Parts: sequence; structure tokens; C-alpha cells
Amino acid sequence: MYEPSPELKKLEAEQRLMREQHKYQRLCNREQYYKKRERTARAHRLITRGAAVESVSPLVKVLSEVEFFSLVERIFSMLEIKGMVMEAVNAHNAAEQSGGD
Repeated sequence: MYEPSPELKKLEAEQRLMREQHKYQRLCNREQYYKKRERTARAHRLITRGAAVESVSPLVKVLSEVEFFSLVERIFSMLEIKGMVMEAVNAHNAAEQSGGD
């Protein structure tokens, strides 16, 4: 029975190690790619929705960040608004379940 030399065993082990390190690096790169894509999508969503708020109510442009957040908190704490948000979420979920967007 053939027994590989110690040098050959070492070379095979080093090659196997290099393959595994390369595989690990590819997985790390893929993870970073997905994280970046999620951050980019979130930033786009926030910018788009902020622009929509300014489009619907141009006066909010003059508010400071603190004033704007205070206004938004007051608006979204109103029962009528909470109900409207819930209706919109329910309609979205129903459309998603039925296969439409």
C-alpha cells in the first residue's frame, strides 16, 4: 500500500488550508455585501419617505430636527393616526398574502 511522503502530506494540508481560508473569505465578503445592501436600501427608504413628508407638508422644512421629531411623535400618538397606520399595515399584509404588492 502506498503511503504519501511527509512533504506531500504537508503540501496537501497547506492546500486544503488555503482552500478553506478562501472559502471563509468568500463567506465574509458575501456577508458584507448583504449588510451593505440592507444599509443602502434603508438609507434610500428613509430619504424617500422624508422627501414625501416635505412634499406633503413643505412647512416642516423650517423645523429643527428636535421640533420635527416632537411633531411626528405627537402626530403618531393620536388615536386616529394609529388606526390609519394599522389599516395601512393590514392592507399591505393582506395584499402581500394574496400575492400582490
